[in-house]
Amino acid sequence: MKNLLYILSIAAIFVFSACKKDYLDTMPTDSYASDQVFTTVPNAWNAINGIHRSLYKQYDNQDQGGQGSLMIINDFMGDDVVMTATGNGWYNTAYKWTMHRNATASLLKYSYVFYYKIISNANMIINNIDGATGSESDRKNIKGQAYAYRAWALWNLVQYFGKRYEAGSANTQPGVPVLTTNITEGQPRMTVEEVYTQMNKDADSAIADLAVASAAHNKSHINLATAKGIKARIALTQQNWAVAAKYAAEAKAGYTLMSNATYQAGFNDYTNAEWMWGSHQISEQTSYFYSFFAFMSSNYNSTNIRTNPKAINSKLYNQISTTDVRRKMWSVDGSGVTVPSGGLLKPYMNKKFLAASSSSSIGDVPLMRAAEMYLIEAEADVRMGQSAAAADVLYTLAVNRDPSYVKSTKTGDDLLQEILFQRRIELWGEGFRFFDLKRLNMALDRTGANHSSTLAGGVLTMPAGDKQWQFLIPQDELNANKAVEQNEL
Repeated sequence: MKNLLYILSIAAIFVFSACKKDYLDTMPTDSYASDQVFTTVPNAWNAINGIHRSLYKQYDNQDQGGQGSLMIINDFMGDDVVMTATGNGWYNTAYKWTMHRNATASLLKYSYVFYYKIISNANMIINNIDGATGSESDRKNIKGQAYAYRAWALWNLVQYFGKRYEAGSANTQPGVPVLTTNITEGQPRMTVEEVYTQMNKDADSAIADLAVASAAHNKSHINLATAKGIKARIALTQQNWAVAAKYAAEAKAGYTLMSNATYQAGFNDYTNAEWMWGSHQISEQTSYFYSFFAFMSSNYNSTNIRTNPKAINSKLYNQISTTDVRRKMWSVDGSGVTVPSGGLLKPYMNKKFLAASSSSSIGDVPLMRAAEMYLIEAEADVRMGQSAAAADVLYTLAVNRDPSYVKSTKTGDDLLQEILFQRRIELWGEGFRFFDLKRLNMALDRTGANHSSTLAGGVLTMPAGDKQWQFLIPQDELNANKAVEQNEL
């Protein structure tokens, strides 16, 4: 394949889809020339579907199962998800805050390669789709999704490998390489500001293209609302409150918050009216012990679930109203939890996520929900001094989860803290906590709760701004790309 970018000496490849049974088959396309792939719109659809499929396929190790694995890392490195045992060892180094500071760690390398493969494949689509024969609407749809993927991948990468974005500063700290064409020459790290400039440009291009595109056929695809949600996430991270509020409000328009009964159904079905974007799996696509649900469900019969059920931070749990449906997502004493045969019962254990069954780890992985957009809009509003508007937005979400919730009369920082609390319990386990702590410049604090110092490797606290909030650049990248510099050791 022409001009294929090698990240860590691994060629990015497309994975193709097939229409059979409405699921995605995969095959590497390094045997296809790019001018053949993009001859027609149907072939180009295969290319974008390949990126979708890459979000939930098996890679090298069981802790490398697509985006779900990165979501697990983000929460295991936070304070709200608790490991109750060592289990079979997967993700323990993330929980102990050692994986991301070991340049040769395979999981660190995976976090880097995964997103750059998406970027490489998005580049191929963006730079070739205009020549494909077929409807203009389809070309706009495919290209818009590729732009959105590139923005989203950069957003993840720069938060891992760069220092946090600071509004009002020049943000000249090293970010990550920005690649809009696939070249073999090593590229230097752009500044954090330059990375955000590119991702905003891509998000804007995605929104423009998807605004005039044909509708996405299912929620595994990125549509206009999802692209606006990505734009809102970027703006929130930049503390660009007006833009965050605007795009979050537009993104959630037309979506209905789920019922309390649906909230307890296992967070595994992307047809949920509230879901905006999710990785849809069926039995033919099972990723077995690599699956998000092989680690985060309560019921799948994996060694990790049986021996290391995940729990909520007890201090956080005890702040949840007794009339709030979200309190039912965990069990203080293990009662009422569906566990596999021989599975341990642990205090405050999770029952939010359910796999298809004890013998099947199939489940749709939530990538974006309307609830997140309510929380972004509310946080942005209160930070702009619009406490009444923030309280109104928060009320719509909170009263849906807790019929006894009374609209907050708080203002300023008091209301902000309530919004951030709602964010923690609403998005628990969905891969946000590490990024939230970092963007908020908050210290990690696992003390006074059910975290075990032994299981956490003694890391119960981490000061805000410490160098350990940055992932190291993988050693293989340093060896292959002399233009890249390492983060502070």
